Amino acid sequence: MDVAAIDQVRLNFNPQGLFIINVAIGLMMFGVALDLKLEDFKRVVEAPKAPGIGLAAQFVLLPAFTFLLTLLIRPHPSMALGMILVAACPGGNLSNIITYLARGNCAVSISMTAVSSAMAILMTPFNLALWGRLNPATAPILREVSLSPIDVFVTIFVILGIPLAAGLFASRTFPGLADRVRQPFKIFSLGFFILIVCGALAANWQHFLQYVGLVILAVFLHNLLALNIGYWTARAIRLDERDCRAVSIEVGIQNSALGLVLVFNFFNGLGGMAILVAWWGIWHIISGLGAAFLFSRRRLPEDNDTIDACRAH
Repeated sequence: MDVAAIDQVRLNFNPQGLFIINVAIGLMMFGVALDLKLEDFKRVVEAPKAPGIGLAAQFVLLPAFTFLLTLLIRPHPSMALGMILVAACPGGNLSNIITYLARGNCAVSISMTAVSSAMAILMTPFNLALWGRLNPATAPILREVSLSPIDVFVTIFVILGIPLAAGLFASRTFPGLADRVRQPFKIFSLGFFILIVCGALAANWQHFLQYVGLVILAVFLHNLLALNIGYWTARAIRLDERDCRAVSIEVGIQNSALGLVLVFNFFNGLGGMAILVAWWGIWHIISGLGAAFLFSRRRLPEDNDTIDACRAH
């Protein structure tokens, strides 16, 4: 198969569909924010070590190592730029649930989700522009589309920043109402988003089946890299095991939905980027659940303490 042909594909997504997916992500972000409190942000200041290390892995190490990975495996330029874009995105919405299943530190995961979503307003356009321009294969694509980090900033601010602020305001000002609508709203927003993604996939199913094989290896290696960057960075700083698990999953579960919106907004659904980011969105759920299963099978230090106490009695 001619790899270059992937860029001749322009996925079927009209302006109305793009607006709807923007709304869907905004609703999801609002639902996530209903679960957050200002204390989640304060926790980063009061106990900054674990979330701080995680955020450094998220926004510094992952984009840098992704850049090196694209130079090493040399995927098609649009696919390489898709990898850089995914690495520039914040953590994904499912990371808190997967951290819970992995018996990781949910407080660290929630804190990282809160702060990374806010930081992404600045860091996502910065990392995309920086590492995309440093890679000689991807730089021409950025020049061709005349990508403006300011335009990316505005888009991310609208679909992440405003819903995040609105959700925090609602949960703080109307706590009783927020408690009642939190779970139904999360189910609705997630279901709405899945419906939109399934519709987009159905409209482009032949393209997806034809070209997904080209991106499988790149996504597998990239996601494996992300999970390991998170875990081993936390281990190197001597965080406890539950914190290491939380950081690993938070870095390995990326907000690929945001990445897909940026592909359609700024790159006209460029085939290599769009298909890679779409497959990332599917694969990181599979790999995240797999990592959670493996983590949950491993004992935590407190498990050993409990076993020793039982034996002593």
